[in-house]
Amino acid sequence: MTQRRLGRRDALRISGLGALGAALAACGVQGKAKPNASAAPDAVEKYWSGKAKAGHVDFANWPLYMDPQKPELKAFTKETGISVNYQEVIQEMGPWFAKVQPQLSAGQSIGFDLMVITNSIQFAQFRDSGFLAPLDHSKLPNYTKNAAASYSKEAFDPGNVYSVPWASGMTGIAYDEKKTGKITKLADLWRPEFKGKIGMFSDTQELANFGLLKLGIDPARSTADDWQKAADDLKKQKPLVRKYYDQSYVDALGKGEVWLTQAWSGDIYQKNISDNTDFKFIVPEEGGTIWTDNMTIPITAKAPVDAIQLIDWFYRVDQAASLAEYINYVCPVPAAQEQIKKDAAKKSGDDKQALLDLSASPLVFPSQELYSKLHYYVSFTAVDEQQTFQKIFEPIVLS
Repeated sequence: MTQRRLGRRDALRISGLGALGAALAACGVQGKAKPNASAAPDAVEKYWSGKAKAGHVDFANWPLYMDPQKPELKAFTKETGISVNYQEVIQEMGPWFAKVQPQLSAGQSIGFDLMVITNSIQFAQFRDSGFLAPLDHSKLPNYTKNAAASYSKEAFDPGNVYSVPWASGMTGIAYDEKKTGKITKLADLWRPEFKGKIGMFSDTQELANFGLLKLGIDPARSTADDWQKAADDLKKQKPLVRKYYDQSYVDALGKGEVWLTQAWSGDIYQKNISDNTDFKFIVPEEGGTIWTDNMTIPITAKAPVDAIQLIDWFYRVDQAASLAEYINYVCPVPAAQEQIKKDAAKKSGDDKQALLDLSASPLVFPSQELYSKLHYYVSFTAVDEQQTFQKIFEPIVLS
């Protein structure tokens, strides 16, 4: 299971910021933002008026984000008659935006009616450039009924005007309790007695978030002055850090090279299952990070009616449960928890226990209290802000 999922988060690597400048330049945003978090009052009616079913959907997603047998898509086609061409073509947000921007700017189809994109700077660029279709929530009854309330309050798309979640994950601390004792705070990553046994992420947005949260600063509301304060504190921590990791932190933790480290929730859940380990994962008292991959419809989609029907399909409780049983990330449909228990009752032995463990895991079904401790990444409204951010945090990782 670990090998099955490692590639997804490694591919995401918010450090796709490296491609940010080119992607923004391609969009013609010369250091200026054109924020448009909400659609015009009549945007939904204008877009959806006259749209009809096509009987087919072209779906772009990340690798390793669905059972290769595609049981949910097969069930969708059987019930609706709508065929689905599913392609794992998205590897990083920066290059993906740069690839499809020319067609979208020209009002041309990108060859996909549905795409899963991350809450990143590129999400804002897709939105603010007018590249995302406003969603008609009257066509999303399952979403309206079954989605967790927390997702309607996402800072990057309040009210889910342009997107609804595919899946989420958390960034927190993973640790070997036998070697560290109980870990509860971000400050534990700065403890001198753990020198050489601490892992941090090389991804500057992940690193910055922890630096900011340790100081009690909300990343979403942070300023350049806040970034500098966080960077100064991270520089003090640097002599204690064994390495600034990419996905390889999982192996380092498994080998005992690090005892506590920044970590992604899905990785640790799968590591414990696949290797029979007992690493702990916590969202620190000061807070952690939540990232969300989101289903969106490109403005030039040829089959938006079919696409929005497929989006809503994944908010059926049985389909949400089926997907969560494979990918093991945070499920946006709370009722899927009980469905997984029902699915477990039909199994036996290890398969049954695995589903019971999944249904009980706060890494897949976080409590409302846990959700309240999670924060989104620092957001940028202009290229020069992003460049300032990189200049402040990148030297910590590279030097």
